[in-house]
Amino acid sequence: MKLKGRIRRSFNDSGASSDIAFLLIIYFIVIAGFNVNKGFLMNLPAKDSTRLILREDLLRFELNALGEIVYQDQIRDGAFAAGEIRSAAAANPNIAVLLTIDPRSPWQRVVSFVELAQDLKIDSFSFTLKKGNAAP
Repeated sequence: MKLKGRIRRSFNDSGASSDIAFLLIIYFIVIAGFNVNKGFLMNLPAKDSTRLILREDLLRFELNALGEIVYQDQIRDGAFAAGEIRSAAAANPNIAVLLTIDPRSPWQRVVSFVELAQDLKIDSFSFTLKKGNAAP
């Protein structure tokens, strides 16, 4: 009894090329790093944790209605704030930064200050809206 042999097809004629192409696409998708915008990644305290911050460990900044940074009742620029935070964090790793925001302050200035604190790896950062001024 003679068995029929298989007919050999070329690679282009078979469905194997589409299977390999599909597997390669999946492979490259899996190994590719997805750039997902996660917003601001900040470590928040646990819900039931209590952390005491001494007044000496607190840096207070304010954003006025024009978006200017106010530190110790003087208008400062972002470079000064970065230097002040950096030197305070070097002297005391438990430093906490508090930002008081005028509701009329441009939102981009708030975002820039939060990014500054994140870039300087400040663990304790807090911001609050200034009371008494209504947003337009």
